[in-house]
Amino acid sequence: MKPLSLLIGILIILGVTIKTIKAEEHNKRQKERNVTTQVPVNEIKQYLSHILEQRTSSNVINKRENLLEKKKNQRKIRIKGFQNKDILKRNKNHLQKQAEKNFTDEGDQLFKMGIKVLQQSKSQKQKEEAYLLFAKAADMGNLKAMEKMADALLFGNFGVQNITAAIQLYESLAKEGSCKAQNALGFLSSYGIGMEYDQAKALIYYTFGSAGGNMMSQMILGYRYLSGINVLQNCEVALSYYKKVADYIADTFEKSEGVPVEKVRLTERPENLSSNSEILDWDIYQYYKFLAERGDVQIQKALHYFLKAAKAGSANAMAFIGKMYLEGNAAVPQNNTTAFKYFSMAASKGNAIGLHGLGLLYFHGKGVPLNYAEALKYFQKAAEKGWPDAQFQLGFMYYSGSGIWKDYKLAFKYFYLASQSGQPLAIYYLAKMYATGTGVVRSCRTAVELYKGVCELGHWAEKFLTAYFAYKDGDIDSSLVQYALLAEMGYEVAQSNSAFILESKKANILEKEKIYPMALLLWNRAAIQGNAFARVKIGDYHYYGYGTKKDYQTAATHYSIAANKYHNAQAMFNLAYMYEHGLGITKDIHLARRLYDMAAQTSPDAHIPVLFAVMKLETTHLLRDILFFNQFTTRWNWLKLDNTIGAHWDLFVIGLIVPGLILLLRNHHG
Repeated sequence: MKPLSLLIGILIILGVTIKTIKAEEHNKRQKERNVTTQVPVNEIKQYLSHILEQRTSSNVINKRENLLEKKKNQRKIRIKGFQNKDILKRNKNHLQKQAEKNFTDEGDQLFKMGIKVLQQSKSQKQKEEAYLLFAKAADMGNLKAMEKMADALLFGNFGVQNITAAIQLYESLAKEGSCKAQNALGFLSSYGIGMEYDQAKALIYYTFGSAGGNMMSQMILGYRYLSGINVLQNCEVALSYYKKVADYIADTFEKSEGVPVEKVRLTERPENLSSNSEILDWDIYQYYKFLAERGDVQIQKALHYFLKAAKAGSANAMAFIGKMYLEGNAAVPQNNTTAFKYFSMAASKGNAIGLHGLGLLYFHGKGVPLNYAEALKYFQKAAEKGWPDAQFQLGFMYYSGSGIWKDYKLAFKYFYLASQSGQPLAIYYLAKMYATGTGVVRSCRTAVELYKGVCELGHWAEKFLTAYFAYKDGDIDSSLVQYALLAEMGYEVAQSNSAFILESKKANILEKEKIYPMALLLWNRAAIQGNAFARVKIGDYHYYGYGTKKDYQTAATHYSIAANKYHNAQAMFNLAYMYEHGLGITKDIHLARRLYDMAAQTSPDAHIPVLFAVMKLETTHLLRDILFFNQFTTRWNWLKLDNTIGAHWDLFVIGLIVPGLILLLRNHHG
């Protein structure tokens, strides 16, 4: 158990212990009336040590048992005169069950209130209110609330990160069978964050988490078996894990549309991270967040905007209003007749979304008689205009034989067309066809890659936003933990972002000697998934000996892959330098010249570095031709030049070239 002084300064978790059930009920009623009251930070500070102590000593269980025992004893006194043992036993059982139910129901209610407040929160104060409700629910033994608190500590959701405290909570929860806690402990073990680096233990935790139904664990295991990370590579096992998660994601997409999340690549836009003109700001984040949760305010705003645009003649606005009425939400009641009206208005203008909407109404028989022929007609018109949802619906009709003969080839055609625009259900059904060999030659690898793409659309992708904002706000450790978890789940962008943050040496959650080896591991995983920049980075790490031994030959191999496969200008330049100096590969001046030229042609940014490199190369060889006219003299003077000026004498030559070039340019303009 950690000293309380270590825990007292944490801005997370819980107020004063609720001493009696009566006081708890009073607090609940007060909270319902005053849910927006400011929560004193000092009150929250006091909670963590109390909860941790509870979990370590099993006080929550004892508290519940003591409460039940007290109730039973009170009941014993009242029924002392009763002689009927059966009645006594029945009353005891009833009291016990009722007390347990009341205790559990109250914790559940507080947890749900906390979720609602958190979803609608726009300020730190409102978040504090939500976490105080979680705190009270956790104090009553609500495991979901405990998980929320542990996550807040791990990811720094509440402003202050405390991984040690998070681990204590997760370990306690894991003993009670929390699959979410098991997944978290697996993640921390796999990186050695706050725990011993132990891949075998991480695999055990992930296995238990997956068995308990945790989709993150299933996704992580799918990625590990796909890539052969600490397990034997096995496509079929990977397929089984990814399919479980993809089935769930597809089900959610069939009920409602997903919200895209921009995955900002830190390596490509470092100069913009502190800019006030950044595309992604807090308001945009709120848009994503609330639209995903169908927030009342955002839906009202959307309806107001669409109605205004529809009056101005916008066909898209008409179609979206129809969509809102078709689905029903906080702004408008579900109404098929009104949906049909707006879809028809949009369709009359040739709008693909309106045509698709009419197709849906006829396909499901909503507000109109079910008519597959009419549905097919409208879907075809919308598909011809390139609307991916209509292309998917056509594919589904041919796949399922809805009103027409099954035709798997046509189904594949339309699913493929829709998938090119990123339509998630189309990707899912393509994966299904490849997994089962339906209408196409079975391919486990293709099916897994497609299922993986569907899985990466899950709600956990929102961590890309919170991780980015944490990085932008300077909360590097919080950002790293979130990116690292996504990286563990197989997201290539998260792998490169995690490696980038580690390489910057701004994070404090890993020991210094572990930073470069872990960054190299992450760059390698990103490179395997097709990231050219990561491939160049692996070459750099082997060239300079970062996190591994210096190995020019391996560096040259990675530069060659990046240059030949991805046409990366930096890789071409680095490889040219190695050919020029014979580092890890046979010296070849002609090939070096060609690679320098290719780098300049590939990227405008390479023009100036290539200019200096080629000038240096040509100058040194001109000096050779002028000063050293026979082989013996050449070798002798070359060694003498190295001894007098140094091993990096070529840099000295560049130093002479640059002033000369500047002088020539000045004279030219003069």
